[in-house]
Amino acid sequence: MAVVNAPTSSAREEETLASAEQTRPAGRGRPRDASRDAALRQAAMEVLSQVGYRALTMDAVAAHARAGKATIYRRWDSKLDLVIDTCTQLVQRNIPEPDRGSIEADLGDFLRSFASFLTGPVGKAAQALVGELPHEPELAAAFRESFLLPQRDVLRRLIERGVQRGEIRADAPVDTVVEITGACLIYRLMLTDEPLDTGFVDRLVNEALMPLLHG
Repeated sequence: MAVVNAPTSSAREEETLASAEQTRPAGRGRPRDASRDAALRQAAMEVLSQVGYRALTMDAVAAHARAGKATIYRRWDSKLDLVIDTCTQLVQRNIPEPDRGSIEADLGDFLRSFASFLTGPVGKAAQALVGELPHEPELAAAFRESFLLPQRDVLRRLIERGVQRGEIRADAPVDTVVEITGACLIYRLMLTDEPLDTGFVDRLVNEALMPLLHG
């Protein structure tokens, strides 16, 4: 008489996950339970800061969030989707675009918020991602598109409003100011081991950016 072994717990979990993936809509996953999104993104960011992008797995994120892997795959197709969406959502939530009627005030507000964002829990994760960009072309392209370019565009809009108000000259070196700003923040964050704090941001705005804009 043949004996049929009952499926193991691991096998049942794999079958459940496979079924979930088969029924998931094509393309980038859409959240089915928005209340879980924040916790999953937070878990992804914490795991990323601990192990880096290459070592990050959906299993590790699921374990950290105390969630099933199928729960994650219903929202994101891959760890690339998860990481980029996490970065994008965090930036949108934490870095508002100021409009106080003054280019100096707007630059100060925006850069202080950005500095606080980079030095908070996401700072280590951002450093882990930046270190991987030369080796991960797909990640680099997605990171620039969703994280870096939107912040550059905000800076451009702040400066353009200053030009429209007549605060700064029309031929101000916008590209140079934008590039110097990003370079200074990353240099301070990743290389000098000195604080990326309000004092540094104020010096950057008053001693470098505003003189360039005023000419």
